[in-house]
Amino acid sequence: MLKEFCAENYTNIPLAIARGAKRIELCDNLAVGGTTPSTGVQEEVLQYAGEKGIPVMTIIRPRGGDFVYNDTELKIMHTDLIEAKKLGTDGVVLGCLTPSGWLDEEALELLLETAEGLQVTFHMAFDAIPAARQFKAIDWLAEHGVQRILTHGGAAGTPIEANFDRLKELIAYAGERLTILPGGGISFENAQEVADTLGVKEVHGTRIVDLND
Repeated sequence: MLKEFCAENYTNIPLAIARGAKRIELCDNLAVGGTTPSTGVQEEVLQYAGEKGIPVMTIIRPRGGDFVYNDTELKIMHTDLIEAKKLGTDGVVLGCLTPSGWLDEEALELLLETAEGLQVTFHMAFDAIPAARQFKAIDWLAEHGVQRILTHGGAAGTPIEANFDRLKELIAYAGERLTILPGGGISFENAQEVADTLGVKEVHGTRIVDLND
């Protein structure tokens, strides 16, 4: 089982890797769900994780709140993505929606083109897409080369266990086309149960490894 550690800045990364994290999602401002980390943070994390052979996925998100971005915000994301790529990130984590809750196809096409050569995770903006349209969204993202979708399988704040049935549907539908990466409420205490129940090989969380002494 691959444990993806959702990190806020550099602070806990050495310990998380020592405790078994095999991939890093690098963020700032986890209190608002994660925003793009600074260039300095990215450099230090990439150097440290790179020496340990641990891939880093850098979140590209200009602010907290919803996932509907205006032209200026999209320009910021585009520049941040270019910079993260220059710094040597292994992948990026992003998501853009329209006011109606569908994928912002035009924005995503630009960002995905810019991210060519990198792994791409579509983040929990996926959970803001109406359930009836989520299968169609998986089709679009798979066709456009997205490697994985990070999802809680339901409303934020619900226990992950309450969303197992929905997550199983998403996993079955995605098949081999892309990876459904469960996150939100998964910790080192229940990660094995979640992986076994869902039949997944990857799990994500801020407490996915035990950082306690």
